[in-house]
Amino acid sequence: MNEKEMIQEIQCLKKEKNAVILAHNYQIPEVQDIADIVGDSLKLSQEAAKTDADVIVFAGVRFMAESAKILSPDKKVLLPVYDAGCPMADMVDAESLRIFKKEYPDVPIVCYVNSSAEVKAESDICCTSSNALKIVKSIKKDKILFVPDQNLGSYIKEQVPEKEIILWEGYCITHHRVRSIEVNAAKNNHPNALVLVHPECSKAVVEKADFVGSTAQIIDYAKKSENKSFIIGTEMGILHQLRKDNPDKKFYLISPALTCYNMKKTSLEDIYNALKFDQYEIKVEKDLRQRSLVSLERMLKIS
Repeated sequence: MNEKEMIQEIQCLKKEKNAVILAHNYQIPEVQDIADIVGDSLKLSQEAAKTDADVIVFAGVRFMAESAKILSPDKKVLLPVYDAGCPMADMVDAESLRIFKKEYPDVPIVCYVNSSAEVKAESDICCTSSNALKIVKSIKKDKILFVPDQNLGSYIKEQVPEKEIILWEGYCITHHRVRSIEVNAAKNNHPNALVLVHPECSKAVVEKADFVGSTAQIIDYAKKSENKSFIIGTEMGILHQLRKDNPDKKFYLISPALTCYNMKKTSLEDIYNALKFDQYEIKVEKDLRQRSLVSLERMLKIS
């Protein structure tokens, strides 16, 4: 079938199965356009927790679909592409956190939502790039462990100097490879543009930004700004929404390296197959779900 026919089939299947399609801002334009809700990790977590749909098709990566299942255990959660993963999430494991907890039993663990259910189960509270600062400030202890993104943790650390933040040595391979020299080149090419970057970028890149925020915060900033041109320092998928919202403004990607290949794996055909054949269903064992739910619910209460 052609694309138009496939979109019609997806709409019919969605209605038939009482399904909702959630898509991250980094997905390809066609997938964002077919989705019921497009957003960053925080928004999608909130929507997964409150949806009354029977089926959640999660156009994102595994940890996102897993979080949706943890928050909505009675829903069928489908990840359209089985191997859509997150290298950063794989940079921390539950066993390493258990060892840390034995050595430092009084140090709370703040876990970036970009992590497995097993890691969330060993953590005290989750956060996203949208609410990490609020979450860290809410913790009464003076010392915390922040996992797994050292760049987001470093950005938060700068804003709460009164706390000792131990940084895990993990990072987003997409954001981490952007170099400050590329920011300089982009600014030289577009001197009137504001630089908007994601805190998963390195400190050297973040320091050159006019604004630092999650994808949702970047989208909101660009929409409200009176400026007419922007240099974007996050995954290229965000450009679709930015250009839809602001047809009179110009957006330039800092680097072509800002492409997450895992986020780009999901196609319209994958969405169709997920709905048609219930592929691939995400399941989380009951005990693990209950333990990992604690850190997610604590986050959502504060958010």
